[in-house]
Amino acid sequence: MNALRHSLVARIIAFLVLISSLALASIGLTVVMAQSTQGHAEAINDAGALRLASARVITAVQSARTDPVRLTRALEVKLASATLEAQPHYGLIGREAAQSANAALAKLRERFSEEIVPAVNAARDHQPQPVARARARLNAFIAQIDHFVGLRERATEKRISLMSRIQGLFLGLIALFLLVALVDMRRNLARPLHRLTALSRAFGQRRFDQRSRFTSANELGQLGRTLDHMAGELDISYQALEDRVAQKTAELERHNHALQIIHDSSHALYGGGNDLCASAAPLLRQLEEVLDIGPMVLSLHNAHDGSDMDILATHSPERPLYCRDLACFACLTPDGREPDAATDDARALVLPVKAGRLNLGYLTVRYTREPAPSTRQLLKTLADQLANAIYLEQRIEEQQQLSLIRERTIIARELHDSLAQSLSYLKMQVARLERMQAKDLPAERQAEVIGDLREGLSSAYRQLRELLTTFRLSLDKAGLQPALEQTVDEFSQRLGFAIELRYQVPPYLLSANEEVHLLQITREALANTVKHARPHWVGVSLTFRQARLHLSIEDDGIGLPDDGSPPMHYGLIIMRDRARHIDARLTARNRPQGGTGIYLDMTPQADRLIKEGGE
Repeated sequence: MNALRHSLVARIIAFLVLISSLALASIGLTVVMAQSTQGHAEAINDAGALRLASARVITAVQSARTDPVRLTRALEVKLASATLEAQPHYGLIGREAAQSANAALAKLRERFSEEIVPAVNAARDHQPQPVARARARLNAFIAQIDHFVGLRERATEKRISLMSRIQGLFLGLIALFLLVALVDMRRNLARPLHRLTALSRAFGQRRFDQRSRFTSANELGQLGRTLDHMAGELDISYQALEDRVAQKTAELERHNHALQIIHDSSHALYGGGNDLCASAAPLLRQLEEVLDIGPMVLSLHNAHDGSDMDILATHSPERPLYCRDLACFACLTPDGREPDAATDDARALVLPVKAGRLNLGYLTVRYTREPAPSTRQLLKTLADQLANAIYLEQRIEEQQQLSLIRERTIIARELHDSLAQSLSYLKMQVARLERMQAKDLPAERQAEVIGDLREGLSSAYRQLRELLTTFRLSLDKAGLQPALEQTVDEFSQRLGFAIELRYQVPPYLLSANEEVHLLQITREALANTVKHARPHWVGVSLTFRQARLHLSIEDDGIGLPDDGSPPMHYGLIIMRDRARHIDARLTARNRPQGGTGIYLDMTPQADRLIKEGGE
């Protein structure tokens, strides 16, 4: 029963077996009943033959030409044979009718032997009265034969009627079971199949929200629930796939936008000089908004001492340490608070800013959500762009320094061709004057040489003044820091103790022109210290704070005679002239602790270009 209740196939097989069994049973009963009527027709034929034989006997009794006794014997033989042949067909189905037929045959046989045979024998002489009696008895015998035939016909009709009722019963049962099977198949097969077909069409149209909601325990119910589960998983997978496609599409759009930003900003990035705030800061802020990352920090590497300095930051609560423009707010957040990505739980992606094997610095990118590989590749491209821009600016700076060196070489040649020759001439005039004094020549002749010396000195002084304004010291190494260290070492040897040097300036901040002027001012100040101060301690400090550069050369020597108005020595004039050329403010005063201090304050150039004719 559980199999019939839970299996559609089992129910279909059960219906087929039941209907087939009913059909087979109906056919079997029909065959049996048909077989039970075998011999009825033969018995009726035999009865007809007996009737015909009886009629011949009647004719023979009435006619003298035929022996009635012989015909009677033949009739007796036929009667006996008919009885013997008909008897086996009775008792199969309709035993009652068979018994009646057998009783009728028995009466025919008994009457034939008791009445017909004596009456025929008595009518052999063809006497009217015996003939009439034999004829009457033969007619009665014929009527009894007809009664026998009627019994056989009614028995056959009963069998046919019973067969009809049985066939009708089986046909009714078959029709009932067929109706039950059709209703069951319609409910449990046709409707579920129609629903499954509709589901398949809906799934083909990518509508995975449709469900069969089958509750039956049969095969189609299990199939429907499996399809529902599969549709649910497909719906989730399809939605996830659509979300991924939408996410990838949005990511591609963001990356295309970011690439467009990098492309559009390349001109400003490669043409912005050393002012990275003006060129790189807008680019980084736009990329942060597009890629949902940040803040970013750009650090440049100092190849001389291996230190890294943060020169640019985005969404920072405070200015970077080496900010050069206090009017710029590109790095600062509007409310002064750290963004979410700058919290302690945020992670950072550190990308090297390298040009080939040369490490120029690092780009630190903070994020709260792990960036996709394509975003990492885009940030690597950004780091490469920054590296190329910075490296290009360094090469431009080196070219500017080389140009400056070539210019200084020309100036040195000019010194040799002009001032050096004048000094050589003056040296010869001095030697001439010494010989004249040794020979005690007249004063008139010595006055002539002294006049030549005076004129030569005036000419040399004019040439020196002209050349001093354009004279520059060539730098052996790129950058101001190694040149300052070399200068400090040189004057430390001359003083006999180490000069303290403090250098805190971000790389590539100054132009070559500014570096040379600052170096020459430092050398001139240290030279004056060595000549006049008699110090025990000397300190040189070059720092960058609040967007301005601060240079100080201090000592603990004897100090200036007048702190309010320092004497205009030739060296101080040179330093002031150099400060003027780089738009710096230079002051000289006594220190409260004792000694002298030379202080320079300036704003570095932002474009890093040497202005021709202004130096």
